[in-house]
Amino acid sequence: MGALSKALETTERARGHLYGFHQLTGTADFELDDAVRLLREAGHEEQAARVEREFVGRNVIPGHWTFQIIEAYNDTYYRPFAATERDIVGELAAGRDHLFEAGLKKARRTHSHPDHAPKPSDT
Repeated sequence: MGALSKALETTERARGHLYGFHQLTGTADFELDDAVRLLREAGHEEQAARVEREFVGRNVIPGHWTFQIIEAYNDTYYRPFAATERDIVGELAAGRDHLFEAGLKKARRTHSHPDHAPKPSDT
């Protein structure tokens, strides 16, 4: 169960990278507006038109903007994986997450030390 949850955590990180990719690509697309404007201001209309035509609003893969890649990833991989992990944790651990880490905390904390309380309300 811990390995399954760890794999889901890795998937969460991968998903975060997809959102980073999405945001950076969108930022670059808007930055192209400045590049086009500056090329035009410098008298390079042909080059400005080429950049505008070829790259402003361009698909990153055939038929897809980055948001569509994220939507497909969420629908076909992330959400089904997360739901399956939740089901299995519910079946095998009554829905409790991080059982291994909870055991580590219990074993490694210094009892009676105020900064090692077992729960937030026990301070």
